[in-house]
Amino acid sequence: MGGALLEYWKRGSESFTIVDPFLEKAPEGVTLVKERSELGDKRFDVIIVAIKPQMIDDILPEYAPVLSDNGYVISMAAGAGIARISKVMAKGEQPAPVIRIMPNLPAFVGKATNGLVAGPGVTDDQRKHAHAMMERTGTVVEVDDEDQLDRVTAVAGSGPGYVFELARAYVAAAEGIGFSHEQARALVLGTLEGTIAMAIDQDGQTLEELRNSVTSKGGTTAAGLDALNGDGAVSRKFEQTLEAAYKRAVELR
Repeated sequence: MGGALLEYWKRGSESFTIVDPFLEKAPEGVTLVKERSELGDKRFDVIIVAIKPQMIDDILPEYAPVLSDNGYVISMAAGAGIARISKVMAKGEQPAPVIRIMPNLPAFVGKATNGLVAGPGVTDDQRKHAHAMMERTGTVVEVDDEDQLDRVTAVAGSGPGYVFELARAYVAAAEGIGFSHEQARALVLGTLEGTIAMAIDQDGQTLEELRNSVTSKGGTTAAGLDALNGDGAVSRKFEQTLEAAYKRAVELR
């Protein structure tokens, strides 16, 4: 995920350095070093944490000295709270300002939906800078606290998985009424793409109004919708899905 985000981040005016002992080649315009020691006495305005949570306590303290005096930390380490990272990156008794982000998989195509929450001590300029960086990758939704970021994880962070599963089931159903896999995939993905584009463009209409605009009484769409969610089963299933994902996000924090 970090590599996908970097492809869009580097379109800004910042210079980026990656520390990764396993990466063989950095993206064009990005500096790559293998070890923290290769940074020497350089200072950085932003340190981006893109490691597994279980590695934080062992690795991050080495990077506290290279954060500039007015710098801040962006963390995309799922399950690692702001307080933990701020403490690990502290200079003496001064906790580091930390912004947590929650991107999602469409970052690979520049269509991410990103959650962002700023921790204590983050300045307005730092928050705006992080927002601008994330906006290069897609949409940004700022939230007030980490509990809300866990809810972003449930809705958007995990969301592509839900959409892929819905599309898979939709394609399988289309195959079931006689289409080849290629035909079914083209019909379903084309329908999803066009419908979502309409929903985004039609700011003045609710999703319910858009649904009703294609639903004639006694018609095929009405029959299909009644079979799909006439008893509210799909709505309840989505509620259960988001609740389960949110609960797990809280457990991992």
